[in-house]
Amino acid sequence: MFLLLMGLTGLALTGPSGAAMAEASNAAPLKLAVLGDSLTAGYGLPASAAFPVRLQQALKEKGIAAEIVNAGVSGDTASGGRDRIDWSIPQGTQAVIVELGANDMLRGIEPKVTRAALDQIIQRLKARGIDVLLCGMYAAPNLGEPYGKAFNSIYPDLATKYGVALYPFFLDGVADNAALKQADGLHPTAAGVDAIVQRILPAVETFVKKVPPARAAL
Repeated sequence: MFLLLMGLTGLALTGPSGAAMAEASNAAPLKLAVLGDSLTAGYGLPASAAFPVRLQQALKEKGIAAEIVNAGVSGDTASGGRDRIDWSIPQGTQAVIVELGANDMLRGIEPKVTRAALDQIIQRLKARGIDVLLCGMYAAPNLGEPYGKAFNSIYPDLATKYGVALYPFFLDGVADNAALKQADGLHPTAAGVDAIVQRILPAVETFVKKVPPARAAL
């Protein structure tokens, strides 16, 4: 997975308060899933270093109890994620982080196809009463300005259309840092995954705090 793009400024982690920890321990864990590709699945890494596992630990350290399902499949496109959504997202899931689209861009798939697939994913999750955090991707510059404009607009447009949370760029802080990528120059190392978690954590915290508790999915 490769995106030749500059990252954004990071956000530091802060420790949870005692009250927050006590509240989390008394609450039922949030049922969360990450629907994605190799960046979610943890390509080239032990299972314990995959993004969903590391995010669950980071939330725990913030006093937020969550059970996160790794619904990542290496090589998946947005259309692939849409086609498996019914069996990839378990019943009872309350919230989903959608991380798809980079493979579409790498393969030069028409942005309208990617847009339609992500649109359907959001529709189907919302129909099940599941809250969505959409993670954006950016097109590589070598694909040209027209493609870039069409692709890059997908995520903010859909977030606005459906009123879902948006994290602009999943690989923020990692795409432009060779030290945080594996030997293939494409996928994040374990340290790279932790960097992704650190950057996205504030957005996930805000997102999960708005998810209604103990809501059963349809």
